[in-house]
Parts: sequence; C-alpha cells; structure tokens
Amino acid sequence: MAEAFVSGTPVPVTPTAPTAKADPRGRAERLSFTLVFGLLGLMAAVLLLAPTVIVVITSFTSGYSLKFPPPGYSTRWYEALWDQSPELIEAFVLSLELAATATAISIVLAVAAALALARRREAWARAAEALFLSPLMLPALAIGLSLLMLFNLAGTGLSFTTLVLGHVAITAPYILRTTTASLAQMDGALMESAHSLGASGVFAFRTVTLPLIAPGVAAGAFIGFMYSFDNVAVSLFLSDARSEVLPIRMWHIIESSLDVRAAAVSGVLIAATIVLMVVMERVAGISRHMR
Repeated sequence: MAEAFVSGTPVPVTPTAPTAKADPRGRAERLSFTLVFGLLGLMAAVLLLAPTVIVVITSFTSGYSLKFPPPGYSTRWYEALWDQSPELIEAFVLSLELAATATAISIVLAVAAALALARRREAWARAAEALFLSPLMLPALAIGLSLLMLFNLAGTGLSFTTLVLGHVAITAPYILRTTTASLAQMDGALMESAHSLGASGVFAFRTVTLPLIAPGVAAGAFIGFMYSFDNVAVSLFLSDARSEVLPIRMWHIIESSLDVRAAAVSGVLIAATIVLMVVMERVAGISRHMR
C-alpha cells in the first residue's frame, strides 16, 4: 500500500483499480441473446393469444355466421344468449352443477390422500401417489373410454352420477398436487406442538393444518373446477342424452350450423375466467402453487 506525506505525517493511499473497458463482443452476445429470446417469447405469446382474440372479436359480429374479420360489429349475439338460448343456459347450469359437485368430492378425497402420503417416504406411498396423479399424464380420451368400458362392465349405464365420477377422476389429481405441495412447506413441529398440548387429531387438523394448507387446496380446487367445466373428452364418453354439458352443446351447434352464439358463449367464459383468475390470485396465490 502506497503512502503519501501530508504535513510530514504518512497517510496510506489505496491504489485505484484500472477501469475495465467494455467488451464489445460480450455486449453483442448479450444483445443477440436478448433479441432472439425476446422474439421467440413474442411469437409464443402471439400463437397463444391470437385464437382467443379472434374468437372474442368474432363474437361481436353483426353477421349470421362465424367469419373473421366480421362484416360489422354488434352485441346482438350476446343478447341472443339471454333471450333466445334456453338450451345453452340449461347446459351452462348443468356444467356448473357438474363441476361444483365433482370439485367438492375431489377436495375431500384429495385432501385425505395428501394427509396420508405427503410426509411418507416409503415405496408404497410413492407408488400410491404416482397412481393417484396418473390422470394428469394420461390422454383425456383414454380416460373417458376406459371409464365408459368400466361402467358398462359394471352394468350401471350412463347418468349424471357416472359423469360426476368421471370428472372426479380428472379433477382430484390437481387438488392432490397442490395440497401435497402445501403440506410439504408446512412445519411439522406445529402439529407436534398441538398434540403435545392435548389437541385431538381432528381439532389439530381443523385449527392448525387446514388454515395453513387452505390456499393450496383453493388453488387446486379452482384449477380442477375450470378443467371440469371445460372438459370435452370425458364428458363426451360419459354423458347421456339428458346430461349434455355446455362444451358438448357448443361443439354440436358449431358442427351443425356455425352458430355465432358459440363465439358469444366463449367470450363470456373468457371474461369470467380472467376475473376468477385475478380473484383467486389475490385470495390464494395460484401462481405460487403451480410451480
């Protein structure tokens, strides 16, 4: 360390490091990396959002068929949903009942399974968890066909009950996954403290565990509800003539007449989904439990 003399007293002077010159090659590489991945991200966003935007714009057409770009703009088809579409309203109510019933049953089953498997490391527990989560990896068409064959072998026939059971099979894994993630983040000492203070298992679950895992359960329930409400494959195999849910009804009217009301229904569902996602993100923090 160099020393300078001020009024005869040595003062240490710290040498300054030479300023590093900017590397033009490194800046070019970083710029090209940012540009390439930015363009790829923009292309992905366009591919994902373009169909939704096209459907929403088409729903405001003044014409009588699904055509883009529309010849004019009007809200007539949204008004027709309320005034001239009793079959669509009936299918919408049935889909709500189906999704709500299947989600409620799935919450009970998935939370119980998560409590039994979350903190176990035995081989049978991991095998059971993989079995319960297998509907997430199997094609929905394969699940619907296999359930149809199972109900036919059992001789139960098709009804609203079989439709609910089929939707439970595809919604419960989502709730199990998010609930298991919430239990893994919970401090196990809290339950031990509750038991040491004399709390029963049910009381400790109700006052300690459930409040802590409630956001994870709510996130899984929301995802499962939306998946059940929008499901086509399982509903196509398991619904009877009296249980035509909204996605199947929309499919039929598009297939037969290209009715613009299908686009209007899609617009309503898109808006409702966005609102529900914002609400659930504020309440339960869905993004934290989907990682």
